[in-house]
Amino acid sequence: MEGAKPSGVGWTRIIGAMKKLILPLLLVILEICSYSQTSPSRPRILGIDHVSFYTTAPDGVRKLYSDLLGLAAATPVEPGGIARYMIGRQWVGYSAVPDAKATDRMDHVAFTTDNIVALRRYLVEKGMKVGQIEGRPDHSLSFMVKDPEGHPIEFVERGKGEATPAAASAVSRHMIHTGFVVYHKDAEDRFYRDILGFRLYWHGADKPGTPDDWVAMQVPDGTDWLEYMLNQPEHMDLQLTGVMNHISLGVADMKAAQAIMQSHGWKPHGDEQAEVGKDGKWQLDVYDPDLSRVELMEFKPVQKPCCNDFTGPHPIE
Repeated sequence: MEGAKPSGVGWTRIIGAMKKLILPLLLVILEICSYSQTSPSRPRILGIDHVSFYTTAPDGVRKLYSDLLGLAAATPVEPGGIARYMIGRQWVGYSAVPDAKATDRMDHVAFTTDNIVALRRYLVEKGMKVGQIEGRPDHSLSFMVKDPEGHPIEFVERGKGEATPAAASAVSRHMIHTGFVVYHKDAEDRFYRDILGFRLYWHGADKPGTPDDWVAMQVPDGTDWLEYMLNQPEHMDLQLTGVMNHISLGVADMKAAQAIMQSHGWKPHGDEQAEVGKDGKWQLDVYDPDLSRVELMEFKPVQKPCCNDFTGPHPIE
């Protein structure tokens, strides 16, 4: 009859029907929430940990890093390591060159994370072929992976309370970037940008109106960056490779940095002259005995960059 209220039995049937509809919906919602909580999220990547090179002349390496740049020496922690020099908490390491005829002296680049286990799991779930986690004498944990072009990339979680040798006369206490030759930018972007979360810091070219020669990709959780060195020939000699595959030490004042080096016996000569780069920053190059470049660079630009504005924060001491 119109306007009649459902009986108690009718209400029971209605509630039962609603439960049959609502419960499956709730289960679907819970499953979606559970998936979002367990799906991989990228742990932090904080900056450059170290860069390792090969050398044929350990004494010349010592003269560059210890005598000229004033960096403190530390005990090597990598298998085969013969020298290690501290740049604040970061370091540059050297091993004996396995093949003196090879034209590339860069061994590998390492970045710092604060959760090595989670980062490895994240990369595995992204389909990357990743090495096992290993411990080192400095109590750090690390693993290796190769980027799409085959560059060995290491990730490191530092040990707690690691002592850092002091160096009062050090030219720099912060390695602000490292760079190497890149032939396939799109493939490298899929790894560094899309998987690891690196972000664009600056890009530019040597000549106006030409494709980029340099692309600086900043770590997602810091200010250090990796520099793609683009548009290089497929087969390079030792000298050109050494220019491209390099490290950069940050300085607040290039004149002050030069004064420290001059007090250690250095004088401007040849290619070792301070100049303002295309990015508007003062820079100065020195070289190890195997022609690998060590660039000194001011943290901030002194003039507008040639091609594009910076899109990320500048590093500090």
